[in-house]
Amino acid sequence: MQQRLPSEPIAHAQPWSGLPLEPEDTFPARGLDELRRRGAFRAILPTAMGGAGWGTEAAGARAVFDLLRGIGRANLALGRVFEGHLNAVRLVLLYGTPRQAARAAAEAADGLLFAIWDAEAPDAPVRLAGGRLTGVKRFASAAGFADRALVTARLPDGDGSQLVLVPLAPGQGALGAPLSLLGMRGARTGEVRLDGVAAPPEALIGGPGDYMRQPEISLGAWRTLAVLLGGIDALVNALRDDLLARRRDADPHQRARFAQVLVARETARLWVERGCALAEGEGAGEDAANYVKLARLAVEGAGLDALRLAQRSVGLAGFVAPHPLERLARDLGTYLRQPALDIVAEEATTHFLRRELP
Repeated sequence: MQQRLPSEPIAHAQPWSGLPLEPEDTFPARGLDELRRRGAFRAILPTAMGGAGWGTEAAGARAVFDLLRGIGRANLALGRVFEGHLNAVRLVLLYGTPRQAARAAAEAADGLLFAIWDAEAPDAPVRLAGGRLTGVKRFASAAGFADRALVTARLPDGDGSQLVLVPLAPGQGALGAPLSLLGMRGARTGEVRLDGVAAPPEALIGGPGDYMRQPEISLGAWRTLAVLLGGIDALVNALRDDLLARRRDADPHQRARFAQVLVARETARLWVERGCALAEGEGAGEDAANYVKLARLAVEGAGLDALRLAQRSVGLAGFVAPHPLERLARDLGTYLRQPALDIVAEEATTHFLRRELP
């Protein structure tokens, strides 16, 4: 694994343009190094720990929204990896002891990459017993590249799961090649075997069940939506560029479809911005959590609508590499498939049948 570059002083109010779009089968190491160089790894830390509170304090909500959206606009795979890093660091700071939090903050400021892995292999779930882990994690982004992984592990008594933060050597535990996904290949999502990995008491973050604790588990989903919004931005830009380059911008049918794409993008933006404001506000609770659930549904719908319209406008050319829409459609279409949306819809509907939207 390449040497990690320490995070530089935070560059405030950046547009987050100029991030590299690396080959789709390539882990976005250059993009991560650019984020380190611009101070993003440090910025997500609380101000008391030398950061700017982006994603960890209410005052940094807008800045981290812009950061995640900008990353998603440049490279959705990079956005997936960095959003996972932010999520993992945030959970350690939230549920860890002061000593654990201080250590994780120092490592993040030094440029180490964190990941969070929850999905289990059905025939080999990760378990914690006798101070060691066994089992396999599936759909693990940054597999073989993360320096620290925050993983959920089942307890011997079956009483929920425990968060465990483990250090990883280059390539440690990664099982073969990444999954052959339709898109998002750069996130290097695969399976990781954790058999024999030490999990001493100082590696245990919080208590049993903390990972699924509400409202935090639902509130945090807005950050994924911000990355997806950036992907929809990229779709709008790719469609605009195509219509202008092929001189199809005067066609009334194309204009009508482009208007619909803009409406879809704006719909997603409004939901994500409001979800961000509610989730990161002081005292965010069940109303905010269920609003974010609705935002997940809205962004999925808006993204799929925009994608369908863009592909119809561009036609077969948009399905042929290296047209920008070809890869973007696969990355965005894959990333939009978020888990358990039927359950999310039922929960949010049940909540707001008896309450007004916040």
